[in-house]
Amino acid sequence: QVSVAESGGGLVQAGDSLRLSCAVSGRAYRSHTIGWFRQAPGKQREFVAAVRAGYMKYYGDSVKGRFTISGDKVENTVYLQLGGLKPDDTAVYYCAAAVQNNPIASTVRTETVYDTWGQGTQVTVSS
Repeated sequence: QVSVAESGGGLVQAGDSLRLSCAVSGRAYRSHTIGWFRQAPGKQREFVAAVRAGYMKYYGDSVKGRFTISGDKVENTVYLQLGGLKPDDTAVYYCAAAVQNNPIASTVRTETVYDTWGQGTQVTVSS
């Protein structure tokens, strides 16, 4: 059974960087599409980034050029490097795996294709 667990959130200042980790258990992360989403208070969950088959990467428009998704096959962990952080990036960040589904490029940004979710990690960016 596949499970994911996030870590690495915290309180940072605007302009800082932070690295979030998504530890994948049960199967190699490259076997699935792994995505990052975030949800700010009072807002809907938003797609942040995803990696398919370990190398195809996708980003949400609001983070493109500032955030980077990567994976470590030895650690079986997917990382999300957050750079140039802004107060608007404040949210709970979730890692998710598409275990039963096999999303394609046009669906990786869709929340419903992911069926295995972590508990989330809080990122707070102060101005």
